[in-house]
Amino acid sequence: MGFYVLFPNPRGSYGAGETFTQANVKDFGAGDLRDILAGVEAAVKAAPIDPERVGITGWSYGGYMTMWTVTQTNRFRAAVAGAGIANWKSYYGQNSIDQWMIPFFGASVYDDPAVYAKSSPIEYIRNVKTPTLIIVGERDAECPAPQSYEFWHALKTLGVKTQLVVYDGEGHHFNRPEHKLDRMRRTIEWFRENM
Repeated sequence: MGFYVLFPNPRGSYGAGETFTQANVKDFGAGDLRDILAGVEAAVKAAPIDPERVGITGWSYGGYMTMWTVTQTNRFRAAVAGAGIANWKSYYGQNSIDQWMIPFFGASVYDDPAVYAKSSPIEYIRNVKTPTLIIVGERDAECPAPQSYEFWHALKTLGVKTQLVVYDGEGHHFNRPEHKLDRMRRTIEWFRENM
C-alpha cells in the first residue's frame, strides 16, 4: 500500500534483558520516546521515506506512546492511538491490571501522584497539533475506554482534528474479524487523508 512500517522496541520493552526492561522505571515517555524518534530518523535515512510524511500508531503501551508522543513533538503528520492511556492518575483506579504499576512508578498513585502526572499525556494536551484517530474496545479492562474518551474529548475541545471509534463488545484484543478489518481500514484511511 506504499507505506514503510517500523516496529521499534524501545527501552522498557521485553526481549533485551532485565536492565533494558527496567530502563523506563519512573520515566515513562522520556527515554522510550527518544528511542522511537531515533528509530524513525534511522529509518528515514535508510529507506526512501519522505521525512515530511511520517505517522505514528500503536496499541496498548503503543497507544499510550502515541498519545504521549503527540503531546511532546510535532514530528508526526498523523497519529492513530489504539487502546491508549491518557491519564495515569485516573487509569490507576480504572484498570484491572494495576499490580504492575507500583514497580514501574515506584509508589501507588495515592502515595506519589506527581510521578504519574509527569508521564500523563493529558497534562500536556495543549501541545497537540497532530490529527489523531483514537480506537478502543468498549469492554477493554486493561486500557479502559474512558482513557480514550478523555484524550479525544480534550483534542476536540482544543480544536485538534480527531475522531474516536469505540468497538461494541470488544475487549483489549479484538475478536470479531469485521472489527479487526475495520480498524485496519480506518488506520490506513486516516494516514492517507492526513499525511
